[in-house]
Amino acid sequence: MKLHYYDSFMACDWLLIDGSSVIFRAFFGVPADSARAPDGRAVNAVRGFLDNLARLITQRRPSHVAVAGDEAWRPEWRVALIPSYKAHRVAEPVPPGLIPQMPVIFDLLDALGVDAAGAVDYEAEDVIATWTALAAGSIEVVSGDRDLFALIEDPRVRVLYPERSGLSVIDEAEVTRRYGIPGRRYADFAVLRGDPSDGLPGLKGVGAGSAAQLIRRHGGVDGVLRDARLSDADRDYVIRAMQVVRPVLDVPVSLPEGRRDQYPVDPATLATLAVQNGVESSCLRLVAALSSMR
Repeated sequence: MKLHYYDSFMACDWLLIDGSSVIFRAFFGVPADSARAPDGRAVNAVRGFLDNLARLITQRRPSHVAVAGDEAWRPEWRVALIPSYKAHRVAEPVPPGLIPQMPVIFDLLDALGVDAAGAVDYEAEDVIATWTALAAGSIEVVSGDRDLFALIEDPRVRVLYPERSGLSVIDEAEVTRRYGIPGRRYADFAVLRGDPSDGLPGLKGVGAGSAAQLIRRHGGVDGVLRDARLSDADRDYVIRAMQVVRPVLDVPVSLPEGRRDQYPVDPATLATLAVQNGVESSCLRLVAALSSMR
């Protein structure tokens, strides 16, 4: 994962990984035929994820690292508020070739000593948001989910967002440059404009430009609800959508330790898993990266 040209580097205290996002990109980014276990199983997502995590730790030099998982792909409470929420996840479920690789990845993380957690009825974005609220110091979030732009807070929280050119570092200035809105107003923007990737319809007749204009004029969704002329249906949609889009800051997870005195924590299990899955080199690279954390 190459970092984009407008990155301003600084080592972070916490590197928080959206596990599903990075795993999916590894699955589609590494050809299955190029990564096989000794028994012939495809391990492209396993190898790609381990290599990407090692590269991220080496590049970003965090003090702590943790991986968040999706316990719910489409939480029922979000679908109840916006029935179209992430409807594509029903039409396009997890690829069959990825399903058996997911537990392998998390077993390897456990043997390595990398904290990984999810929360029942919540998505990885909510776990990350909660960790962000609990953690002290600077935080970099790795995710392809733009909902996490709502957490950006200069100078404490930035998002490393994957694009064709590599990982782009998104801070408040970059949100403003891209969308013409205050840097902490991405959730408001997504609700008003709509977001097909999340199944958000947006307000009828409101595109990116007019959504940004509404935010600049009224300061955000609260101001729009207070001062703008909205139909009862639009007002109801905006209120419900804001509950859906904003990552939850208080899910029932604790802040993980985020680091170990020595890696791996279970050398025997790691060695067995590495050989079984043909990822010995990837595991060695990740152990080296973890051991170098400041």
